[in-house]
Amino acid sequence: MEIIHHADLRPFTTFGVPAHARALARFTSADELRILLTSTQLEGLPRLFLGGGSNVLFTRDWPGVVLLNGIPGISVVGEDAAHVWVKAGAGVVWHDLVLHSVERGWGGLENLALIPGKVGAAPMQNIGAYGVEIKDTFAELEAMSISDGSTVTFDRAACRFGYRESYFKREGRDRYVILSVTFKLSKAPHVVHTSYGNIQQELEQRGISSPTIRDVSEAVIAIRRSKLPDPAQVGNAGSFFKNPVVTPATLEAIRADHPDVVAYPAEGGYKLAAGWLIERAGWKGHRRTGCGVHDRQALVLVNHGGATGADLYALSSDIVRSVEEHFGVELEREVNIL
Repeated sequence: MEIIHHADLRPFTTFGVPAHARALARFTSADELRILLTSTQLEGLPRLFLGGGSNVLFTRDWPGVVLLNGIPGISVVGEDAAHVWVKAGAGVVWHDLVLHSVERGWGGLENLALIPGKVGAAPMQNIGAYGVEIKDTFAELEAMSISDGSTVTFDRAACRFGYRESYFKREGRDRYVILSVTFKLSKAPHVVHTSYGNIQQELEQRGISSPTIRDVSEAVIAIRRSKLPDPAQVGNAGSFFKNPVVTPATLEAIRADHPDVVAYPAEGGYKLAAGWLIERAGWKGHRRTGCGVHDRQALVLVNHGGATGADLYALSSDIVRSVEEHFGVELEREVNIL
């Protein structure tokens, strides 16, 4: 395992903003991780674990070591007449796992196609899209305790999933490193989810009335590619803000002035479309030196080239203030700010 000192972090994040780490190393197994955690070269340095770097914005250099999770592997660890249990290493590219599952006729992940990042980040964020979240198919995960190197298994209840939330973003932050995740996926016949977003419209345009999981995944991929920039071409981290949940009274107050407000029933009230709020506040397509708001999806902030993390954070702060002034709703960043 090579330890790189004064490492350039731009290749390891999708925003591609300038930042360096005092040290950087990659691990591809639990044993390699244990070695790094006890390395005398890295002793006393703050640790930061990265997967695909698709949900982080560096606003400064990292004063410690960045540890890249590259644990590979996809395998079947259980099966019955209706389901298959699929275990994936935390370093597997998320979209690769989705394609792997769809190609084999395993259902449950197809709505989550083309989400950037690695498998290890999926339960941390409880990633979701088009009416589906990770918790819907999650079986368990294995994680290493940073304090003593032991391996611990977490079931769904122990992960405490919420909207873009989990135990690993709160109480478990900096205490565990996710090693692998196991999903319980369905065999045919599948229950497909097509009512959220534009999936049904996309399927109708394709002349599909009885969609398979492959049809759904291909529709989702087409929709995402039409709306979202490719991080390989334009620096971004996908959705920068969470969709806020408001009370019925707040929704009605907004609806009085904006009858077309986009809202969905949610636990505790209604979930508003953050992209709609940002667009109506006048930010869609906004551009300033080096960065801006995407012209097709206002939920996405982009690095056009030359922007710093501080530039993007300042832009996000201006958007938060503007949306609160327009609608009385405070947006929360989904991206981790460092």
